[in-house]
Amino acid sequence: MNISLVIPSRNNLKYVKYAYKSIRDQIGSDVEIILLDDASTDKTWDWMKSVEGKYTKIYRNDGPQRVGHTVLYDVGADMSSNEVFGIFHADMIATPNYVKNMIKHVKRGTVVSATRIEPPLHPPGPEKIVENFGLEPEEFKMTEFLNFVKTQENLNEDKSTSGIFAPWIMYVEDFKSIGGHDKRVFAPMELEDSDLFNRFLLAGYNFVQSRDAFVYHMTCRGSRFKDGVQIYQEIPVGGGKVWKRSKDSEEYTTLRQIKFREW
Repeated sequence: MNISLVIPSRNNLKYVKYAYKSIRDQIGSDVEIILLDDASTDKTWDWMKSVEGKYTKIYRNDGPQRVGHTVLYDVGADMSSNEVFGIFHADMIATPNYVKNMIKHVKRGTVVSATRIEPPLHPPGPEKIVENFGLEPEEFKMTEFLNFVKTQENLNEDKSTSGIFAPWIMYVEDFKSIGGHDKRVFAPMELEDSDLFNRFLLAGYNFVQSRDAFVYHMTCRGSRFKDGVQIYQEIPVGGGKVWKRSKDSEEYTTLRQIKFREW
């Protein structure tokens, strides 16, 4: 079964380039990737044009104002050449078996999520693994990360639990049948995923988290930490783990307040 991976980006060129390279290097040259530029000013569009091809589609919001990933994920779904599509953040790194271990769970009326591996920039949770392999592409420890993933895949082979969060995949038809993201209320971003997941649930969709499908997630580089990771507090969270709390961008803080009221 083929899949299309949808990746919006706004002024985070070094991350989206690394995400794209990880998919091509780890998964293959024939996976359809849909890259969407949201009025970037950092030469993102020039780079996207340079990689456009048979298995790489591109789209640009010319701006001058951004529309947000709330809109662009749905544009990507419309552009998909395949029945199944998935969202993939521009600050994520793919693993060799990511698609294979997601696709095996997909069926009509089901949303399949991967298991994120993240640095300690957020509190730990049962839905993810907190391990620090790097905060930036230029320092990322790819070999150590892939060795860690192999171990986790062996420990969790074919295991799944119930849950939903990014990145996820599903049938395009199922996504469109509930109207996709709520672009009237939750554009350009923030809590659009909570609203979407709630409507998935109300529509009776099943949630499956694949415990042997992994991505690394540098987290929030297009929104909450778009101004860079600025650690201002270290909080022990048990088990020898420390939450390295980073400063939120002013843009994120303002949008979060507005969208919480809407929510």
